[in-house]
Amino acid sequence: MSDQQLKQHRDAIDAIDVQILELINRRAEHARHIGEIKGGGVMYRPEREAQVLRRIKQLNQGPLPDESAARLFREIMSACLSLERPLNVAFLGPLGTFTESAAIKQFGHAALLAPCRSIDEVFRATEAGQTDFAVVPVENSTEGAVGRTLDLLMQTSLKVCGEVVLRIHQHLLRKSATLDGIQRVYSHSQSLGQCHEWLNAHLPHVERIPVTSNAEAARLASLDETSAAIAGEAAAERYELIKVVANIEDEPNNTTRFLVLGQQDAPPSGKDKTSLLLTAKNQPGAVHELLAPLAASGVSMSKFESRPAKGGTWEYVFFVDVEGHRDIEPVRTALDTLRDKAVMLRVLGSYPVAVL
Repeated sequence: MSDQQLKQHRDAIDAIDVQILELINRRAEHARHIGEIKGGGVMYRPEREAQVLRRIKQLNQGPLPDESAARLFREIMSACLSLERPLNVAFLGPLGTFTESAAIKQFGHAALLAPCRSIDEVFRATEAGQTDFAVVPVENSTEGAVGRTLDLLMQTSLKVCGEVVLRIHQHLLRKSATLDGIQRVYSHSQSLGQCHEWLNAHLPHVERIPVTSNAEAARLASLDETSAAIAGEAAAERYELIKVVANIEDEPNNTTRFLVLGQQDAPPSGKDKTSLLLTAKNQPGAVHELLAPLAASGVSMSKFESRPAKGGTWEYVFFVDVEGHRDIEPVRTALDTLRDKAVMLRVLGSYPVAVL
């Protein structure tokens, strides 16, 4: 390609950049006016953002992938929302964790992120109004449910108003670029489990030390030449570690689901999910009877998880996810019937299905 051809393309890009900037600022003006009309009402509307991102993906004709286009518009919406007031979001820290990546995916870089030392602290910060929202891990496709999150969902007054699905890539990180001399590997217990077979095959005699987060594992590895960490890209960048081996997770489609918690309900977005907390009568067939109203109403169930109740021995609560919004048929009818069957029914929240 000649210099003249390069110049033509670069000039065209410069002209398009001017148009993009003008249009983004025009969008920001409309967003600011909407904020003024609300007059201090609810700023963040997860159902509206989900609708926008779905529409962008439907309209996208490339060459940008749908996910890249959605990510760009997420950042635009985040920046526009921050003109009113940046959202404060608690997440399981420290900085560099997968939960931070999930929070950024949901709220964009304009949000003010508040790292917390434990899942309990994440819940407390948002319950006390110190942050607007919380982001917590709830299940992994390889390692299953995050028990502490489920336990706290039994107690909290917060509502589930969103979900984030994050593809998890685990990397072996350390200060040097080889496997030689590694004496210990730090990581969160779930990540150690997700990479169990790789560790058996490549570092079978190395000590595996579980820590509170992958970011903490990376921090510890950055202090010691004989240590390594299993963590993600963000932790590698933050602690300036070398990615010795990439993508060491045993399951190639390893994915973690996170919940977004807040004080508000999310109205219907057109493609929603509802999370329920149920207890059944202590009698034969009780669980089948509990779920029968869902099947009778034609409501699809996407998750069923049992958890020991705190109140008695051999008593359980059930976490159930169903497709559809609590205020829209047929979920509304199913819930009305279910209330008569369950000892206890609590709707944890209805919210938009994650935009991947």
